[in-house]
Parts: sequence; C-alpha cells; structure tokens
Amino acid sequence: MNMSGETVIGGESGEEPFEVLLVEDNPADVRLTREAFRAGPYPCRVRVAEDGESALRMLHRDAPFEHAPRPHLILLDLNLPRRDGREVLSDIKSDRDLRAIVVIVLTSSDAEEDVAASYALLANCYIVKPVDYDGLVSLIREIESFWLGVARLPRAA
Repeated sequence: MNMSGETVIGGESGEEPFEVLLVEDNPADVRLTREAFRAGPYPCRVRVAEDGESALRMLHRDAPFEHAPRPHLILLDLNLPRRDGREVLSDIKSDRDLRAIVVIVLTSSDAEEDVAASYALLANCYIVKPVDYDGLVSLIREIESFWLGVARLPRAA
C-alpha cells in the first residue's frame, strides 16, 4: 500500500479536495496519473492502493486504514495482484455503503469481454488507458471535467 499520495494536488488552495482512490500496481502509471491530476484545475487528494486487497481494506476501513476518507472517485485497473479489479468492483457495487462511489475502470485491456463484464458489475465507466503521457493527461482532464466539474457526486464520508 502506497500512502504517499495524500497531499492535495491541483486546483485553487482553500477548496475542499476531491478524494480519488487510484487502484494501480504499475509504479509508472501511478506516477503519471498523479502528475496528470497535479496539472489539473480541481484540488484532488490521490491515494494509491497497489493491489485489490489493499483497496478493499482501505474502502472498508480495516486496519490500518480506520481513518481513510471515503473516495469520491475510484480509478480501478483490472489486472491487479492479490484480488483482481473485477473482484474489487463486484465487492464495491454489492456493498450498500460503497456502491454510490463512482468507479471508473481504467485499464490496458480493450477486450470486449472485459468491457461487458465491468458494466455487468456496475462500473460507472470503462476506459482503455492511453499509451502515452499526453494521452493520459488529456484523459484525466476529461475525467475531471465531467466527474468533478459537471456531475454531482455524493459527499465523501
């Protein structure tokens, strides 16, 4: 579990930050995603879970995450160690206390069966990761614009 993403990035100081949980095991993708959020217009606190088991422990506030804030938005990779993203998504969307959290599947897989399975498990969105940094920055801007700027999300608890 990597908790070094707890600083607020992007946006104007003084604004309440959006809580983002990035569930990603690739350190390069974690670094690039943080950089993309840092360059954005919305203040975000990006926390990272490097595997599915850690993500669920954080979301259920199991030790040592008893005080972890509830995210407004989850960016979820499908191919994760310990528990894969499909299991994590299923757990989130079947839990009455977690199901309202927006879950965006952000993965390298463009397989139709992964897309269909993710939506069947109630993913809010399925996006194939861009292969370059500029594409990722553009994608994060679009995610921020819609999910943090246009859509109204439930308050994080």
